[in-house]
Amino acid sequence: MQLRLDDEDRQVAFGECLGRALEGHGRVHLTGELGAGKTTLTRGILRACGHQGAVKSPTYTLVEPYELDEIRVYHFDLYRLGDPEELEFIGGRDLLAEDALCVIEWPERGEGWLPAPDLAVVLRLAGSGREATLEAGSEHGRAVLARLATMPVLAGWILDREGEAAR
Repeated sequence: MQLRLDDEDRQVAFGECLGRALEGHGRVHLTGELGAGKTTLTRGILRACGHQGAVKSPTYTLVEPYELDEIRVYHFDLYRLGDPEELEFIGGRDLLAEDALCVIEWPERGEGWLPAPDLAVVLRLAGSGREATLEAGSEHGRAVLARLATMPVLAGWILDREGEAAR
């Protein structure tokens, strides 16, 4: 699935849709260059889970935990990770538990250590907006994509194979 996100409001709105579609669990890998909107997308995911405060990228702490109602969300930012084994020292295996929602920015920095994602999201700059490409890596990821495809708010944002808005 590929989406056109014309501005920050759409990125957050898409994140909210994604957060609802994830149903409070799974592993989401977010890749894209600096400024592509990974943390903005995460803000929307967290809003869908009930978080109302600010969302900052945990660049120096590597992970920011959120306990929201009955949902545990772990927001990872691996940009400054020196070695994937550092994830072991911060309790990464426990945090990546099946019953939590883990959103991981810069997952390529944890390659070889991180489990496969349920959903991989690649964000690219596209004019003044962004394009998001989503790929399922598990049955849960395929179910998330199916739920997203039925959300009316996203209908005009989904791109066809040629990069044009599907009608």
